[in-house]
Amino acid sequence: MTMSAGWYLRRLSRMGPREIGGRAGDAVRRRRWRSARPDRPSVTGARFTATLPAGTVDGVPPDAAKRLVAEADRLMAGHVEYFGVVRDDLADPDWWYDPKTGRRAPWGYAFDVPYRNEDAVGDIKQIWELSRHQYLTVLAAAYAITGDERYAERVAAHLRSWWAANAPLCGVHWTSGIELGIRLLSWVWIRRLLDGWPGAAGLFEDNPVALHQIWHHQRWLAAFPSRGSSANNHVIAEAAGQLAAACAFGWFPSSARWRADALRSLERHLRGNTFGSGLNRELATEYHGLVLELGLAAVAEADAAGVPVPATARLVLLRMTDALAAVVDSRLRPPRQGDADDGHGLVVDGAGTDRWGSLLATGDAVFGRLAWWPAVTGTDVRTPLLAALIRTGAAPAVSRPAARPAHFADAGMTILRGPGEIWCRCDGGPHGFLSIAAHAHADALSVEVRHDGVDVLADPGTFCYHGQPEWRQYFRSTLGHNTLRLGDGDQSLSGGPFLWIRHARSRVLVADTSDRGVARWCAEHDGYRRSVHRRRVELTAAGRELRVVDEVRGPSRAVHLAFHLGPSIAADLVGNRAQLTWTRNGEDRSARLDLPGQLSWRAHRGESDPPLGWYSAGFGRKEPATTLVGTGVTDGRRGFTTVLTFHG
Repeated sequence: MTMSAGWYLRRLSRMGPREIGGRAGDAVRRRRWRSARPDRPSVTGARFTATLPAGTVDGVPPDAAKRLVAEADRLMAGHVEYFGVVRDDLADPDWWYDPKTGRRAPWGYAFDVPYRNEDAVGDIKQIWELSRHQYLTVLAAAYAITGDERYAERVAAHLRSWWAANAPLCGVHWTSGIELGIRLLSWVWIRRLLDGWPGAAGLFEDNPVALHQIWHHQRWLAAFPSRGSSANNHVIAEAAGQLAAACAFGWFPSSARWRADALRSLERHLRGNTFGSGLNRELATEYHGLVLELGLAAVAEADAAGVPVPATARLVLLRMTDALAAVVDSRLRPPRQGDADDGHGLVVDGAGTDRWGSLLATGDAVFGRLAWWPAVTGTDVRTPLLAALIRTGAAPAVSRPAARPAHFADAGMTILRGPGEIWCRCDGGPHGFLSIAAHAHADALSVEVRHDGVDVLADPGTFCYHGQPEWRQYFRSTLGHNTLRLGDGDQSLSGGPFLWIRHARSRVLVADTSDRGVARWCAEHDGYRRSVHRRRVELTAAGRELRVVDEVRGPSRAVHLAFHLGPSIAADLVGNRAQLTWTRNGEDRSARLDLPGQLSWRAHRGESDPPLGWYSAGFGRKEPATTLVGTGVTDGRRGFTTVLTFHG
């Protein structure tokens, strides 16, 4: 996907004067750096002191350690899967190769590489993911737990290979700050986890090549921070990686300045990226997880180095953790809202470890759990490692929710809960974060419904970012969500794959979860000019019934009302009634979906021209799922009523 001149004009229109000036300065600096690549300053007597306290690894639960070692052995055998693509070449990887398209990224000055152009580069996510070196943190953790030097030797071989193939400012791995930041964080943990290995110092502090790479990574991050309308999760990763490296690898003349600047940036942007309620302002749940992981890892590094962390930064992480505990369903699954690209801040666990349970376990260890938090029964490796470094007594003394919050007014998110583990998310919040709302979807007033953790009315997910524009458009479209579309367009106007140039404005009118018998929610948005869409949702506990009423105020227009079923749900649609069936833990479950009779209903599944009827469980993966779409015309006199009734 190559960006057109029109895209650049639309992107420019979403920037303020300060951001434009900063980006102009970046452009000048990039041109100057092309011919002026300084040598790093000399370093003598460098020592790594940011080690884990004695006995930390002994606290890793045995089952978590077993999963980790099993994953490490798969990696040692050369096997890995990224975004639905299986690779068997990990024993000796080509750092610039995309196994999805078979293309290899071109060599050249980093800022000349057209990394968004899949025809020229390949799928950039496939290329970048391996070079985050999070699979190497897994191998290093396996060494720390087992003492088996095979893992350490493989890590060393791959780092030396990467450093040799990716000289500073050459190629695709030097084009994006989030990649450099996460890679630095991985290197810090690799060095920490390999501390007992005799070759650790020779790989890092006594290795001129490693010192050269670490210095140039930090110099890059100091020069080209994400700014203005792009200061979302990327700037958090940049600051976290810079802070971690400046604390653990503080061997350079600029280390103190880098450390101070990164800490200021981290604190500022953690606050800026987070609502007062604790939810992430991008309203994309996986980025809530990424930012929380990055923030915890960065604070761990500062605490390990004795660098004072502002109480405001810890407060944001505390509120993010409480918010996560509040919104998850009975299986600890959070909402599937907005973009998701499977990005992680720190990976030291094996397959099968629950990401959200791990974050809540870390929150318990660092901040202490509240009485209403859901129970976490799984185990992980990361929690004891982070908790050993973070000052657990440094949590801010603030008031925390006495009961489980259900309505997050600033984020416009409301969670309705009913018997039989019925969970319903109602969306009446802002359209994403900052002027471009990069990771938002056109999903105003959408609902997401689960029964005992099973997606019944599902948010279809994300699937892709670059290279497949028709799929990118579908998965973030209004028709791609459980809401109502007027006419042929989305509620918000897209200007590109990470750019929205007109945002629907939503407001929540009612959010009442105090009545144990009936929970009510009502909201409206103005995304369709000359028309207002209002939706009411009621969850009745006694009848195990969810009622959705859609009203449109404005001129008569064509309407499409969509309900996306989860991939486990079978649907038998007859007229305007669908019988839904699925299996959970060997038990048959069912529900009835009564759809508005004034619309004409049709079931769609796995259609590609245009896309309709799909579910993406993770980035790069999609599978057919049933979508029910009703078409008709609004008349302004009566609403469209949908009733979902759970049986048993």
